[in-house]
Amino acid sequence: MRFFSDNAAPACQSVLDALVAANQLDTAYDGDAWSQSLDARFAALFETEVRVLWVATGTAANSLALAALCPPHGGVVCHAQAHIQNDECGAPEFYTHGAKLMLVEGAGAKLSPAQVTAALDAVNPGVHWVQPHALSITNATEYGEVYTPEQVAALGAICRERSLGFHMDGARFANAVAHLGCSPAALTWRAGVDALSFGFTKNGGMGAEALVFFKAELAEATHYRRKRAGHLLSKGRYLAAQILAMLDDDVWLANARAANAGARLLAGAAGDRLVHPVQANEVFLRATPQEATSLRALGFDFYDWAPGEVRLVTSWNQDVEHIRPLADAIAAL
Repeated sequence: MRFFSDNAAPACQSVLDALVAANQLDTAYDGDAWSQSLDARFAALFETEVRVLWVATGTAANSLALAALCPPHGGVVCHAQAHIQNDECGAPEFYTHGAKLMLVEGAGAKLSPAQVTAALDAVNPGVHWVQPHALSITNATEYGEVYTPEQVAALGAICRERSLGFHMDGARFANAVAHLGCSPAALTWRAGVDALSFGFTKNGGMGAEALVFFKAELAEATHYRRKRAGHLLSKGRYLAAQILAMLDDDVWLANARAANAGARLLAGAAGDRLVHPVQANEVFLRATPQEATSLRALGFDFYDWAPGEVRLVTSWNQDVEHIRPLADAIAAL
């Protein structure tokens, strides 16, 4: 009964079937039929022309995107709790060859236009200070909250006004779309996003992420950066096949809806223990160390997030019968 992380969830059957189907002789690297079809498939999904590169990890997707948007001497504005700041071992700085992450606070790990504007205005112009070149947001955020299309567009307007690149860390992008019921286009390029790290691994993939560029020119140098970073897999068709399988019949969206539904079930049991609104597949709740110990004694696995606070993450494969015992246990605390 594991609720530690959706990274631990199994791969869905459509992905496994696609891997078997791709297990045949084809061109190496990204010249195969699967990889070559990604641009067109994502163009249909996002209703615009895109350039798409597969990579094996979300860290690589985020870092390669930021390297395309920010020079080594520049800065990337992001939330102080952003994954690129706290959970990627300095990879964004490594891939950008030294760009600085410029941290901003905000409730729910979200950035508001006022907070971003204040941070930008506080930077002195001139060669002695790091100048911001990009903005990065996470959707859904590290606390499971979701930016609406309108909120993304408000930040996108600032990026256009200030000539900043706009990146979205979408490790749980599917969960955000499932919660909002909006189109992927409305949440990205129509709101000003230039690059999206579209997560599939947490949502039923075996190990594949899509780096989606809404400006074709950003992809050109990224092909070389991906190779230099060691992420140009020789049998890339296995990554592309996973992604395509999850796009088929909107498996990516169905899986995210299932995970979100599980989180809502836990949220209903948590009541006033909730620390943040539950809008995706993460639930943060208040629990004393003794209460956490009692839940673990019943066989539940989860993450101690902060003193007196735990994080529960539901996955695409956990149905109501799997989640109900934890909901009942939380309600009984």
